Amino acid sequence: MANAKLAPVIALGSAQTLAWGSSYYLPAVLATPIARDLAVAPATVFAAFSVALLVSAALGPHAGRAIDRWGGRFVLAGTNLVFAAGLAALSFAHGPWSLFLAWAVLGVGMGSGLYEAAFAALVRLYGTGSRGAITGITLIAGFASTVGWPLSALLESHFGWRGACLGWAALHLVVGIPLNLSLPRAGPPPVAPAAASGSAPASRQATQRAAILLAVAFAATWFISTAMAAHLPRLLQACGVTLAVAVGIGALIGPAQVAGRLLEFGWLRRIHPMLSARLAALLHPLGALVLGVFGGPAAAVFAILHGAGNGILTIAKGTLPLVLFGPAGYGHRQGWLMVPARIAQALAPWLFGLLLDRWGANALWVSASIGLLAFLSLWLLRAPAPSRAGAMPAAPAQ
Repeated sequence: MANAKLAPVIALGSAQTLAWGSSYYLPAVLATPIARDLAVAPATVFAAFSVALLVSAALGPHAGRAIDRWGGRFVLAGTNLVFAAGLAALSFAHGPWSLFLAWAVLGVGMGSGLYEAAFAALVRLYGTGSRGAITGITLIAGFASTVGWPLSALLESHFGWRGACLGWAALHLVVGIPLNLSLPRAGPPPVAPAAASGSAPASRQATQRAAILLAVAFAATWFISTAMAAHLPRLLQACGVTLAVAVGIGALIGPAQVAGRLLEFGWLRRIHPMLSARLAALLHPLGALVLGVFGGPAAAVFAILHGAGNGILTIAKGTLPLVLFGPAGYGHRQGWLMVPARIAQALAPWLFGLLLDRWGANALWVSASIGLLAFLSLWLLRAPAPSRAGAMPAAPAQ
């Protein structure tokens, strides 16, 4: 990665760590005390979180269009204000209605301030040379749960869950805004090249087909990722592992994700990102096969393979739209591509929980089949030739 990109990547990666830790990873620690204090079931808190994910799906394309037009600097800084407002509203919640309203506000921040928006900001800055920068911010923000969960627990233990929410809100104002405002100003937006005479209908059809396949792949992989995040200990217990061992094995997911991203940053950047995404999509089904055949003793292998694949696929969500469609209109297109993924993410904990209730360990074969669907979708995608507009070579300069 060029030295000129290093400071923006560190700043944006740190801002993303804050954004993820204070939104996506918040319910894992605070759902139980929130539910206890508001006299609702923990499932109600997670239902409010699902509403936030649905709101984020609706807002994603609009946030992406704004970044395409003005760059990510002020848009992302604005999301810090939204996150702070949502967290403050959550701290003052006193019943289900105010709880859902606060999470809806947080959903606005999530739809315009998480990875998709950060990827769009990088593409506005660096165009087709963004692959290394995208990998860099995911390497840093890959520690969001590692930082976020202990910090949420520490704040909750000293100040209660309401104080924890206010603490996160203050961090957005004091730390998040300066980090995002430190990003360079984006130049003029890239303009899509005009289609050659007579080739527009075929080009449109190919673009629509690629977009559908990519949206299916993203939805499948986000469903798996969210289902495993919500139910991995329970799934491993169904495979014959004790709760203590299951929790310990679950802790391997984060390091495995970072290891996968390091692999993408190193060796895999020498190959086309389409190939690395296809290989990564196979890792969850491969891990499921190993776990299904060998049972509990292979649980750690499953966790490592799943985590590594998920880490690489997070980067692919940023690089593949750039490779296939180019930098022009990247943010808006990325927002639309992620709408099915956000919906799948919102439904995954509930649906996979039902499968575990009904089928136990055999629910793993459902997630493995969904992983194969993601691989098939990526396999059917045709990588553009380097000479095509907006294409990225297999080993771009970083």
